[in-house]
Amino acid sequence: MSTEIRCPNCQHSFAPGDAIREEVEKETRAKVVEWQKQKTAEFQSQLEKEKAQVRDQVENQLRLQLQNDYELQLQSLTAANIQNEEKLKAAREQQLKYLQKEQELKAKEEELEITLQQRLLAERESLSAEIRKQEDQRISTLETEFQLKLKEMKEQLETQRKLAEEMKRKAEQGSMQSQGEAQELLLEEMLRTAFPFDQIDEVGKGVRGADCIQTVRNPFGQDCGKIIYESKRTKDFSVEWIEKIKSDMRSQGAEVAVIVTQALPKDMSSFGQKEGVWICTFQDVKAVVQLLREAVIRIYNATKSQENKGDKMHLLYDYLNSREFAEQWQAIREGFLSMRLSIQKERDAMEKLWKQREKQLEKVLLNAAHIRGSIEGISGSDVDLNLLGDGEDLVEG
Repeated sequence: MSTEIRCPNCQHSFAPGDAIREEVEKETRAKVVEWQKQKTAEFQSQLEKEKAQVRDQVENQLRLQLQNDYELQLQSLTAANIQNEEKLKAAREQQLKYLQKEQELKAKEEELEITLQQRLLAERESLSAEIRKQEDQRISTLETEFQLKLKEMKEQLETQRKLAEEMKRKAEQGSMQSQGEAQELLLEEMLRTAFPFDQIDEVGKGVRGADCIQTVRNPFGQDCGKIIYESKRTKDFSVEWIEKIKSDMRSQGAEVAVIVTQALPKDMSSFGQKEGVWICTFQDVKAVVQLLREAVIRIYNATKSQENKGDKMHLLYDYLNSREFAEQWQAIREGFLSMRLSIQKERDAMEKLWKQREKQLEKVLLNAAHIRGSIEGISGSDVDLNLLGDGEDLVEG
């Protein structure tokens, strides 16, 4: 490729020589190198400026971002602080409610205990008064019975003395029939004296049947049953007497038959029962009749128990000795024990609940202490977040 050089004045073009070409190329090459250095320096300068600008921009952006982040974090901590204060306030109110509830439960428990003690005391006093009243009535009845029995004994002694004198007088007559009749009379007189409320009927001579019939009556004058008596005063006991008095017992509608004899059966050494008939001596007849009479009255009362229980004293006595009263009293006792056990269970449950609340409160206080430490670490100043309000740390240790 040829290279021409144009003259700037005349515009004449000519081909340069090798020397000129070399000089021009050298100069041109030097200028290019200079230009390259200049452009490189300018580029380096421009690049340094742009780097400085970018660095400033980045620093400004980082500064603004850090400032915004700090403000946001501070706002978040402030909001969290306010929220925590509200939670702590609610926790204080809840703790106060728990304390008030505890006081109310204690007051109710004390009131219930007082009420129970008052009821028990009233029941005890009522029962004691009723028992004292019954005891006074019983003592009064016993005293009356004792006076009556004492008077009866005196009359019996006098009557027996008279009858003994009469029997002695008749015995002196030597008549066996008279002696038998004397024992019959003495038996009738003894029965009338010992049991003045009973009806003693004499069986007339020549009439088939026992010697006398005793109609047993209770203190209310009610006929409870009959006891028939056969009086014998011989040296030997006859078995035929038993069948005869049993036949008389059925014909008279009596419940009990008694043979009063001087001679007992050979197989009996004292009074007793033989083939459904009671056999005794005159000396034992009163004691035997006492037992038999009581048995007749008891059987009658048992039969009529559903119709008439007797006076209020007997009713009350029967009630206090009944299973119904025992079960009712047992129910009252069980109710008291159940109520006492229920109170103990409620107390145990509340103590367990208080322990749980205490653990929850400790957890709240611990978290509050952590929040306080975080805020102090950020703000660099003490922050009063003490829930207890006593100027001490929330969590010791």
